[in-house]
Amino acid sequence: MAIQAIVWDIDDTLFDYATADLAGMRAHLTAEGLMGGFDSVDQALRRWQELTTLHWRRFEAGGVDFLETRRDRVRDFLGEPGTTAAGADEWFERYVAYYEAAWELFPDTLPVLDLLAGDYRHAVLSNSSIRNQDHKLRVLGVRDRFEAVLCAVELGVAKPAPEAFHAACAALGLPPEDVAYVGDQPDIDARGAAEAGLTGIWLDRADAGGRPELTRITDLHQLPGLLRGDTRFGAPETFG
Repeated sequence: MAIQAIVWDIDDTLFDYATADLAGMRAHLTAEGLMGGFDSVDQALRRWQELTTLHWRRFEAGGVDFLETRRDRVRDFLGEPGTTAAGADEWFERYVAYYEAAWELFPDTLPVLDLLAGDYRHAVLSNSSIRNQDHKLRVLGVRDRFEAVLCAVELGVAKPAPEAFHAACAALGLPPEDVAYVGDQPDIDARGAAEAGLTGIWLDRADAGGRPELTRITDLHQLPGLLRGDTRFGAPETFG
């Protein structure tokens, strides 16, 4: 059957997470007087991202509260294991204020959502929490574009597990073969979706390539043509 719905990743797919993260970290480190602890903002951000991945893996493995993993991420970043829960939460909220001030959608997001609105249903599946991502979509002005927003924290399962993708399909009342998933991570998003029976599409904004087994686009403007089978919107190899 033809694709009837698109399920979307958010960060670095619809929303320019990387740019906002860097700008937020720079402003936060400056305000907190922490710039001297790192050679550069890029080094600080790499450390923050490493810890984000590390503590997300702890959460995925089970038995650890999501909020507590976030507190441990702050403690590790500061090198202060004795930081109280309240102290870690307050530090994180100050960081988030600077991060949110830099939030922007990618330039191709709204035009393509507009182009696709009449032909496809839309939902979101994110490896985050509803609290974070529902708020983000509302601040960015696009929450009403999506019938459902599902997140790993509440589902209890994260991409690339098939159960996460199947939960999104169930929320739409559609079988996996009628649903496309679009995300910026080749394995977590595109391969995971494909292995779950959806049409997995890798949004490779950096044009890294090197994964010929995946269906790939480099700009969201290529997506309508891909879904409608029109390869004029990109070279054939771009689409897998």
